[in-house]
Amino acid sequence: MNRAMWVLAGLTLLMGSEIQAQKPPLLPEKDVAALANEVSGETAKRNLEGIARFHRQRGSKGFHEAIELVAERLRAYGLSDVAILQFPADGKIFYGTQRSRPAWDAEAGELWEIVDPKAKPVVADESGETAMTRQHRQGQASGSPEAYDLKIASYEAEPVALAEDSESADVTAALVDVGAGTKESDYAGKDVKGKLVLASAQPGAVQDLAIGKFGAAGIVSYAQNQKTAWWGEDENLIRWGHLDTFSPNKTFAFMVSLKTARGLRERLAHGEKIQLHAVVKAGQHPGNYEVVTATIPGADPKLKDEEIAFSCHLDHQRPGANDNASGCAAILEVARTLQRLIDEKKLERPARTIRFVFPPEIEGTMALLYAKTAGFVTLLARRQGAPGAPAVPDSGRLLYGATLAARIKAVIHMDMVGGGLETKAVFHVTRGPMSLPSFVHDVAWAFADWVNEESYEFAAIGKADYPMVAPDGGKEPLRAEYSAYTMGSDHDVYQDSSFGIPAIYLNDWPDRYIHTNFDSAANIDPTKLKRAAFIGAASGYFLAGLTDVSELNLFAATVIGRNERTILLDKHFLALDRGESMRLQHARVQYERKWALSLEEFAPAKDAQEVVNDKQSRSPDEEKTSGPELVVYSSRNAPKGPLVVFGYDYFSEHAKAAGIATPKLLSYEGLWGSGEEYAYEVLNFADGKRNAQEIRDAVSAEYGPVPLEMVVEYLKALEKIGILEEIKK
Repeated sequence: MNRAMWVLAGLTLLMGSEIQAQKPPLLPEKDVAALANEVSGETAKRNLEGIARFHRQRGSKGFHEAIELVAERLRAYGLSDVAILQFPADGKIFYGTQRSRPAWDAEAGELWEIVDPKAKPVVADESGETAMTRQHRQGQASGSPEAYDLKIASYEAEPVALAEDSESADVTAALVDVGAGTKESDYAGKDVKGKLVLASAQPGAVQDLAIGKFGAAGIVSYAQNQKTAWWGEDENLIRWGHLDTFSPNKTFAFMVSLKTARGLRERLAHGEKIQLHAVVKAGQHPGNYEVVTATIPGADPKLKDEEIAFSCHLDHQRPGANDNASGCAAILEVARTLQRLIDEKKLERPARTIRFVFPPEIEGTMALLYAKTAGFVTLLARRQGAPGAPAVPDSGRLLYGATLAARIKAVIHMDMVGGGLETKAVFHVTRGPMSLPSFVHDVAWAFADWVNEESYEFAAIGKADYPMVAPDGGKEPLRAEYSAYTMGSDHDVYQDSSFGIPAIYLNDWPDRYIHTNFDSAANIDPTKLKRAAFIGAASGYFLAGLTDVSELNLFAATVIGRNERTILLDKHFLALDRGESMRLQHARVQYERKWALSLEEFAPAKDAQEVVNDKQSRSPDEEKTSGPELVVYSSRNAPKGPLVVFGYDYFSEHAKAAGIATPKLLSYEGLWGSGEEYAYEVLNFADGKRNAQEIRDAVSAEYGPVPLEMVVEYLKALEKIGILEEIKK
């Protein structure tokens, strides 16, 4: 029996008996104790508070200030190769499937209701103060402010109040309620030309109709995105708004709370005329995606060019504390902890290099992974704090001697990991997609499950060997969940079939304050940060040092994750008829087989004698010899990356140009998956081996049964836009 199949057989035997994971799992207890004692939730929160001061939009001054803060911390912690990498972003350059978005900066933005029609407001002066602001301030000083205008929104006070990609304007106009504002019927019988529209939808979904077709002057939005059980409870929340970066109908938009919007709507419904004045100084401009990177070099001459990466996304509106200052602060704490313990010789230097990256969400990661193959990209890297440093330092040459994607063996990605009790957050260790089987995700779950047990024991009886509690934090148990693959952050890029890098995704969901002005540092729990940083540090350190997969404690620990997957899928399969259940069980067996192979691919066992033939076995009930369900597709030499990235939909734009109707799969809702996830996985499974039926069965096993014809329609659409090609038999 070959080595990988022995592993799978051993895991199957283990499933038949009670499994007691090593306590603690995978790492020697002295290493776990060193990590648990050194990781500091308070240090992480202090860094979070620093990051949350900045309005961190891509390419902006605020983002650059946050980048400089992170780089300074990495240098202070003693990491190697600290550099800020810059990638041009002008709206024309593509990084794989990502069309670069121009940088966006804002200096001022105010929205006023004109109570005194005689007032003549002007654009903000160099101090950022408008005539209205002065009038109101002076009116208050004289004791009669009622004669002056009322401020509704201020970028200076709440940057989230000005929608991203707003353009400069100085407009005085009436307000018109257009409901959602996304359909022509919303404008029926309403004259909005030259006026401001009040809309419940995101500004980007409104602007082409309101501005482009009907001639409105601007948008006031109260979009209530990110719906959870707490949606709509707090009427004072102001939610983050976006205009369409690439729309030809440039405009501005202000975001207001539900409470403010309801007041305006009621007054308009009663026939009241509302006159508003908007002043905006903002706009897009050519700039750069900036990415901070640093390393802890590996010790093994043969493996140090392989890397385990820690990733987050640094961009967000201010304060953006949980989303995602928390993930950035947590991996900063991992960097500090590992570097210090290695320097103090409390931990051995791992075989592989550990890298830390802080990019703008998705688009920065795309630029980083795609840079080597995009010949037009100019890499501007500089070593911080070194007078006369070369334009491209050693760290830049080291990074791009080969593509970063080729060097990374696994990623630990953190996006929202610090939500305290007020946020209602539930912490998740999210598995990878079934298109990329890997034991890596089970490593993270082994540590998270152990933290669950230890933290619960401490909460229940006040005593545990490793309570993992921060002095200034909460004492409740972690109760992390091991979740099926869901999309929405940079882990989508790493695990796309273009790159095929398994990514551990640590994240909070739900979060009642996500994308609002209440996502503040006050709602972040240092204990949660400590636990997230520990799970990440332990997982990354273990993987960086893993050179032989034949150790029994690895099999015993990772089989716990395998059990979690099996129990979940078996529960779902119970509701299916026998034939469907058999097909999906077959797809699951294929996944588990390749999961075992992932162990060998990561670090071959020293006594391995043979390589398993990774031949795709056919579904048990396949009888037909021809038909659309038997067509095999493979990726062409097309741009790398997911087809829906950040602020740009590669599929939609190219399908429209090719005259292709929107495939039904994109709006399909499965038993536990959405159309976006089905589409992502259909493309990933199109590997030149599986036919359409097998792809359908694989995504059905992952997210619930989906009609075969929807999968075939989507595959044909991908072929028409040049992403896939049919493999001729």
